[in-house]
Amino acid sequence: MSDDFPLPDTSWEPTRPFWEAAARGELAIPRCGSCGRLCWYPAERCRACDAERLVWTALSGRGTLFSWAVVERGWVKGLRERAPYVAALVALEEDACVRLVSNLVGCEPAALRMEMPLRVVFRPLPFPDPERQVIAPMFAPAA
Repeated sequence: MSDDFPLPDTSWEPTRPFWEAAARGELAIPRCGSCGRLCWYPAERCRACDAERLVWTALSGRGTLFSWAVVERGWVKGLRERAPYVAALVALEEDACVRLVSNLVGCEPAALRMEMPLRVVFRPLPFPDPERQVIAPMFAPAA
């Protein structure tokens, strides 16, 4: 855990391309160069075919709501001020078996439903130090 917790460590090599893509406004996930499967969470080898050739690939940014929780009280110091917020598991359009943990924005928790169409949006993680902001992919209802 870095001193910046709860900000993500954007320099950690396995996920650095994910955060670099988010800063450009892209949602990127590693794809196996041999079998074509998406490989999330990043690993050294493809979990499907064991190949070593993984290539970071920009995705559509579309998905569906698989699961969610409304966080009423943040127990981590840097998250207390954000509550209430919605933590979600989003199934990606390119492969519904690949799911990202993210935040839902732009909708009331009462309006959420399973398999609700979502689209990626990029927002700064709202933490106290504006000089250390991180742009993160979050999801909003698709129009």
